[in-house]
Amino acid sequence: MADYFGKDVPKLGFGLMRLPKLSDGKTIDIEQTKKMVDMFLAAGQTYFDTAYVYEGGESEKAAKVALVDRYPRNSFTLCTKLYAGICDDGKSARQQFFTSLERTGAGFFDYYLLHALGKGNIKKYDDFKIWDFVKEQRDKGLIKYWGFSFHDDHEFLDKLLTEHPDVDFIQLQINYADWESDGVESRACYEVARRHGKSIVVMEPVKGGALANPPDSVKNIFNAANPNVSAASWAIRFAASLDGILTVLSGMSNVEQMEDNLSYMKNFKPLDESEMETVHQAQIAMNAVNHIACTSCRYCVPGCPIGIPIPKIFTAMNRNLIYGKIDEAKTMYASVVSGGAGKASECIQCGQCEGACPQHLEIISYLKDCASLLEA
Repeated sequence: MADYFGKDVPKLGFGLMRLPKLSDGKTIDIEQTKKMVDMFLAAGQTYFDTAYVYEGGESEKAAKVALVDRYPRNSFTLCTKLYAGICDDGKSARQQFFTSLERTGAGFFDYYLLHALGKGNIKKYDDFKIWDFVKEQRDKGLIKYWGFSFHDDHEFLDKLLTEHPDVDFIQLQINYADWESDGVESRACYEVARRHGKSIVVMEPVKGGALANPPDSVKNIFNAANPNVSAASWAIRFAASLDGILTVLSGMSNVEQMEDNLSYMKNFKPLDESEMETVHQAQIAMNAVNHIACTSCRYCVPGCPIGIPIPKIFTAMNRNLIYGKIDEAKTMYASVVSGGAGKASECIQCGQCEGACPQHLEIISYLKDCASLLEA
């Protein structure tokens, strides 16, 4: 591979978006998180990724307790993000940066991103002059490297990189299932970024966990090639094998996931030609399976006026679509909507969720399908 910014950064990044939870299902399990942080750093990995909005702000606080307060500042790198899409004015948008500094106690950020850029929210970043604000913080030494994460089509990405050629890196959703996706455009966006000479941090390499437990048709392909490695390893190594990758984020939720990821990423080796062909065959098999391509990012949830737990409902639906387990899907759905959560049939079709979805899913239509099958 040719030289590029971040070439020597260890290729596994610890995403702090899906941290382990206590028995209540809501509170971050700090002790388990500490153990995972210890394992990660002991294996020579350094890149931690959080955001102002992750876990309602608790992710950044967990980073302080589990990482920043326990390790020398020069022993790790930390990335967080500013999301202007939820702000009504520039002052509140800019305040996110200072709040993130306070929550994490990091003193500065090694990497900083404008979060989830797309045609639907770019006006706020422009009108609030967030581009200039971030560069001002860089000039003050509070940010080392900056860029943006992106959820839109490759043509819009090309426009942004043409207008902002000075970004150091960008963050893209890249995985083998979305490589040729018309909605996500993993390959097309990747190629635009590299054409502009930008290094890439990969998000969603296992598509919200979906590629860690893929359909049997995909598992069989991987097992035939190597029965001794996990399905997740194929997905993460695929992304990490691409040219220009700074690191690949994995949102690990327990010690077991950390152990598995480190088993093949501690001494990372890119996929060889035969392994790439295996992934290609898995890609074909995966795309042939009817399923809802939700990554459980939960961006659709906070603004739902009915309080519908959309990602959990889609997870239940996929138990039937992918695995053919209708009874299990109905049981899971009943559990999800118990206790007053909104049902799929209660959707008022306001469209808020579809505007917030990074995957550009037809959520309203999918909820109708879920109601028809799972509430029957």
